[in-house]
Amino acid sequence: MGRRSTIYSLLMPVMNQHVPDLDKGKGMYFLFIKSEAKTPGGLVARPVLTSYYKSSHFRNRPFDPYTNYTSPNETILCPDSYQSMYSQMLCGLYQNKEVLRVGAVFASGFIRAIRFLEKHWSLLCKDIRNGTIDPLITDTSVRESVSKIIKPNPKLADFIEGECGRESWQGIITRLWPNTKYIDVIVTGTMSQYIPTLDYYSNGLPLVCTMYASSECYFGLNLKPMCKPSEVSYTLIPTMCYYEFLPVHRNNGGVTNSINSISVPKSLNEKEQQELIDLVDVKLGQEYELVVTTYAGKSVPVPSRDVLRVTGFKNKAPQFSFVCRKNVVLSIDSDKTDEVELQNAVKNALTHLVPFDATLVEYTSFADTTTIPGHYVLYWELRRLDKSTAQIPPSVFEDCCLTIEESLNSVYRQGRVSDKSIGPLEIKIVESGTFDKLMDYAISLGASINQYKTPRCVKFAPIVELLNSRVVDSCFSPKCPKWAPGHKQWHN
Repeated sequence: MGRRSTIYSLLMPVMNQHVPDLDKGKGMYFLFIKSEAKTPGGLVARPVLTSYYKSSHFRNRPFDPYTNYTSPNETILCPDSYQSMYSQMLCGLYQNKEVLRVGAVFASGFIRAIRFLEKHWSLLCKDIRNGTIDPLITDTSVRESVSKIIKPNPKLADFIEGECGRESWQGIITRLWPNTKYIDVIVTGTMSQYIPTLDYYSNGLPLVCTMYASSECYFGLNLKPMCKPSEVSYTLIPTMCYYEFLPVHRNNGGVTNSINSISVPKSLNEKEQQELIDLVDVKLGQEYELVVTTYAGKSVPVPSRDVLRVTGFKNKAPQFSFVCRKNVVLSIDSDKTDEVELQNAVKNALTHLVPFDATLVEYTSFADTTTIPGHYVLYWELRRLDKSTAQIPPSVFEDCCLTIEESLNSVYRQGRVSDKSIGPLEIKIVESGTFDKLMDYAISLGASINQYKTPRCVKFAPIVELLNSRVVDSCFSPKCPKWAPGHKQWHN
């Protein structure tokens, strides 16, 4: 926790080199905790940020301009996602002239906050006008902390109503919080899909990625925070942990190395130990998989599954850009679904098609972020073995959607059920021959017919358009999958 607090304390000095006078206002950050679970052995398990926000390092932190937020601690620590979001938005709107920067951990989380404002701005304006707190906010500590901030302000309520009542929400961030200088969110990796939406809501405010961190460890800082998202590089701080690197080799567009699908701490074998290189030995332009040994377990290297590219040096310290999270095919928020997990989920769902003599010819997936919240889309091409059997009713495909969701990991299901950060999964049925068309298109772009494999996830816009042009039916998951705080299915 001390090392994490140290890296947070370095963020404002870096930002002040590029954006002056940030100490003269506040940050409107939407920060949340998540429910805790227990391992089979009885140990408490929770996300790293929940652990940090609940710690004395955060709750009793000394005054720091970077952590001077519009949200009182009590609103951040409220376990109810609606009450937490409402109270944080209310405080942020009320202090709109003091806000110099806005953000959340992930780009998806900040967009979700703007979507929340779209739905509830009239209720928020009512509270600002009257100096009240909506009765749905029942958490006593939240009400007490917010009541110290909110006073009747009809003029501000009229202003917010006027802006939110416009037909277009383009630039809504700079209109409601006119002194905002940048948006502080992660927009690298899978989060880059949200950049156009953020640009629309902010009229092109700078998108700042300040630091690089994971559950295993906090790694480093972006020393040029005002750069474009595509140019973000992080300088690793050597005292955060012990860094080692596995060289990554590109193979027909794929990523391979000597560690395959590691998701739990384990010792490296002799061959892998020989391949590992130290921080001082990485080469410019080369890609590596990051392996860290933390202070909590020096003998246990923890592969983070992040693939990084060396982009330069700060003095002699290497700087890295984030390339991808290894093996992840789908991600909307903090969820990470790999190909094996998706395959198993689809396999479970196909049992619903057996009575109708239907088989799955081929499938792929797409993370659709045009909706708020975003959601998973699966494209299925089916073959009916016996066309004389009854047609497959929509309810069967709905059952397939729900089975897939219940087969995915607890982080996904928590996002669906508790955090509301992920929308219902959708299955789109495509015409017969669609995946042949997809292969033809890939070959026309230069793919080898001998080495072509159907991608399990698609992102390239023309391919998504091709698939959508051949959709004959679609359905959504009819309800949320099973998930209960404290009783999660445990996944390593």
